[in-house]
Amino acid sequence: MHKIKEMQKKLHIKKGDAVFVIAGNYKGREGKVLEVIRATEKAIVEGVNMVKKHTKPNAAHPQGGIVEKEAPIHISNLMNKDPKTGKPTRIGRKLNDKGKLVRYSIKSGEEIK
Repeated sequence: MHKIKEMQKKLHIKKGDAVFVIAGNYKGREGKVLEVIRATEKAIVEGVNMVKKHTKPNAAHPQGGIVEKEAPIHISNLMNKDPKTGKPTRIGRKLNDKGKLVRYSIKSGEEIK
């Protein structure tokens, strides 16, 4: 049997975006996207979905112990922040004046950098 490589769809969230959490234990929180994991469609958001990780002593942490870090959260639970109003918004794509495809806020029409 041949393994068909799954096509990865275009995600509405990018690294550096300001996002709101719209579902889950951290609903209502906002933060900046630190990393996007395309294979699993998850993102790591600053200060959201904190987990405790037990670490052995190593060069970085000579003492070892318990470290708190962000765990990935599914992108379906995230929504971009409108640059104009600061509220959650959906994202669209359109050609700008220069003919380049850009993301924009559906609510305000403002381009998202």
